[in-house]
Amino acid sequence: MKEIVTFNAPAAIGPYSQAIEVNGMVFVSGQLPIVPETGAFPEGGIAAQSRQSLLNAQAILKKAGLDLSNVVKTTVLLADIADFAAMNEVYAQFFSKPFPARSAFAVRDLPKGALVEIEVIAAR
Repeated sequence: MKEIVTFNAPAAIGPYSQAIEVNGMVFVSGQLPIVPETGAFPEGGIAAQSRQSLLNAQAILKKAGLDLSNVVKTTVLLADIADFAAMNEVYAQFFSKPFPARSAFAVRDLPKGALVEIEVIAAR
């Protein structure tokens, strides 16, 4: 296993890695919408937070020498399923066909009161 670490995405806030690479697969931990330079969430609600979560995942993939076209699976966690359409609009700006497989769930709470958390799995 190889740990992937970048300062262009938020540091892990617990006992986990930003990402791990094993056998040509990169597993990016769930990304909260934290702006790395400020440590805060962006203003603008679910759209801004979705964009930031995806930018964070993108930065980690870049450190691994990959980009979003390498993503094969995503998982989206939403604090409110009513935000699904707005998240999906932003999400569609980051991915193109063939789109990665995806799961999306509403959860009771997310760390730090985030509206969204997004994890990705990429393949070389």
